[in-house]
Amino acid sequence: MIDLAALRKDPAIFRKAFADRGAAIDVDALLAQDAKVRELKTRAEGLKAELNAASKAIGAAAKQGGAAVEEAKAKARALGDQQKAADSEREALEKALAEQLLYVPNPCLPEVPAGTDAAGNVVVATWGDEPQFAFKPKAHWDIAPALGIMDFERGAKLAGSGFVTLRGAGARLQRALVTWFIDQHVANGYTEWAVPYLVSPQIMQGTGQLPKFADQLYRCKDDDLLLVPTAEVPVTNLHAGEILDGASLPLKYCSHTPCFRREAGAAGVGTRGMTRVHQFDKVEMVWFTTPERSRADLETMRGHAEALLKGLGLRHRVLQLCTGDTGFSSACTFDLEVWSPGTQGWLEVSSCSTFTDFQARRAGIRARGADGKPQLVHTLNGSGLALPRCLIAILETYQQADGSVVVPPVLRPYLGGMERISK
Repeated sequence: MIDLAALRKDPAIFRKAFADRGAAIDVDALLAQDAKVRELKTRAEGLKAELNAASKAIGAAAKQGGAAVEEAKAKARALGDQQKAADSEREALEKALAEQLLYVPNPCLPEVPAGTDAAGNVVVATWGDEPQFAFKPKAHWDIAPALGIMDFERGAKLAGSGFVTLRGAGARLQRALVTWFIDQHVANGYTEWAVPYLVSPQIMQGTGQLPKFADQLYRCKDDDLLLVPTAEVPVTNLHAGEILDGASLPLKYCSHTPCFRREAGAAGVGTRGMTRVHQFDKVEMVWFTTPERSRADLETMRGHAEALLKGLGLRHRVLQLCTGDTGFSSACTFDLEVWSPGTQGWLEVSSCSTFTDFQARRAGIRARGADGKPQLVHTLNGSGLALPRCLIAILETYQQADGSVVVPPVLRPYLGGMERISK
């Protein structure tokens, strides 16, 4: 949620930020409603002071007796009614304003390149050469079923389109990736969390998924709970409503969860196989840090995600997203994409973002500094990394002419020493 005080101070900055995002936000209407709320609050406080004085006057009038007492009481009642009316109007307007603010995106940092869509994203780093083959490389949807490690038909039979099953070495390979990712993060100072996969609407609101993206979430209506679209949601909200010790920052957490998303994308090559699915596994990194160091911490987090791809020997690139492609809650995002030899395209496996104090304001996450005063923390999160696209990249990058797939060396200890997946 944006800072209303900052909006009042310099609305021009917000107008430009929203325009750069392509967001139709009526800043003047927000300011007018905010001004009305503050006006009613001042009025109610003034009426309360008058009411207090009128209440004292009743006692003085009582000593005189006669009609003066009734007049004093009538005046106090009138003032009380006026105060209640002002408070009631203020509360209604304040609630309406708060609901409007839930749909207002986070302004991007000034450094974020301006652009209307993905075409405006900027490649800021690349690593690795394009894999070379003495044969025409296949896509994962041909490689994996032939090896008997991936089954799309049975996934569809169980839950419909957009779901997949993994079998044998395929399931083990995914489990190995998750465990290796977690081990690398723990070695980098992250604390591992196991969290619920169902959360309340309030928790979804804290990180910005609700109310704007309600149509993309799976809901358990009888219990008013929602399946998590990412571990970012429960992990960030671990400290909702808390005041942290500023000396403990940054806090670095990681967690593995399945992720559930109703919108898997339109039909076509981009959704074939397990490129876009409704359920997938992901390891998430979440940081709680200070405003002074959050931008530098984003670079560190991004480095942790890149190190995983380098460890797997996967060709990849890093994009800085432009204003029009940056997510609703993010102020600055870097996407990591791996190369898919089978489709000759790039696949996103991680987004690393700083949300500044946007999520912390929604979720009420603060830290007490050296001066003893609590202030909103800055939150960051990044995929470290997302499956199944890592599986896709491994299968396609390490495929062999005989249809087998070589296992990346870092994963072999997690697969009982297995060096190659064969039919």
